Amino acid sequence: MNKKDLRIVFMGTPEFAVASLDALVSGGYNIVGVVCMADVPAGRGHKLLQCPVKQYAIEHNLPVLQTEKLKDPIFIDKLKSLNADLQIVVAFRMLPEIVWQMPRFGTFNLHGSLLPQYRGAAPINWAIINGDKQTGCTTFFLKHEIDTGDMILSRCIDIGDDETFGSVYERLMVLGAKMVTDTVDKILQGDMSATPQPQIPENELRPAPKLTKENTEINFNQTASAVHNFVRGLSPHPTAWTCFEINDIQQIVKVFAVKPVISDLYKGEPCGSVHIEKKFIRITTTDGYIELLDIQLPNKKRMLISDALNGLIRN
Repeated sequence: MNKKDLRIVFMGTPEFAVASLDALVSGGYNIVGVVCMADVPAGRGHKLLQCPVKQYAIEHNLPVLQTEKLKDPIFIDKLKSLNADLQIVVAFRMLPEIVWQMPRFGTFNLHGSLLPQYRGAAPINWAIINGDKQTGCTTFFLKHEIDTGDMILSRCIDIGDDETFGSVYERLMVLGAKMVTDTVDKILQGDMSATPQPQIPENELRPAPKLTKENTEINFNQTASAVHNFVRGLSPHPTAWTCFEINDIQQIVKVFAVKPVISDLYKGEPCGSVHIEKKFIRITTTDGYIELLDIQLPNKKRMLISDALNGLIRN
């Protein structure tokens, strides 16, 4: 089959998905429709905000389908009318069976992890938080249980010791876009083969739950290295945070970068003890401390710790 004959519907939302959609468009694949969720109100004026995938689709004159409910009969009828041979999902949401079973070649998903590890909403973040040395992307055919379908392609990259979510995200976005087109090419060649995900004991599977205010607070009752991994796994988004007193006021501090130090300097002090001096802010851990390097205070811009100490903290 020629790539122009394969009718593709693409489903996605954020910037991560735009790279894959752009690879398909630039590669001359036949995108007959782009599915996004309904625009959401944002800001003080509650102006409707278009997601990055919709913005790209409009700029490239691609038909856009939007809905709040994926089981809406009107949406289902419109989707059927596109007569897709294949659906591709990148950073979207869980699809009902009536949607993912619709095309004759099925629906495949690009996931930002080496499945079966890190099934869930935030796989890139959690791989870094857990101190993994490698991560990657997987394409797989959808089935009922989330992120459990048979794998088509799986490729990995190394994670640097100081690398952040932001840089790994950028690299996986590029890798994933190439994997999407390679997966489509495989299907075009008549190869629909896919491999069941490895069977790993439940207690060895690492989840990737959605990140919230509650699970992004820094826990200092662990090693300095673990705190370092936690911070870089959430930098620059959604950002790790902690709370301590500055100038006699309790402050919520967003933390973008830290330096882990193994030391007996503050031995015997409770974990989470804060030391503020003219040149540093240190917070104790189980085996030493971390130094804050890059932070953001309430109603202030992000800044290096030297600037924060110079301009915002009385010494």
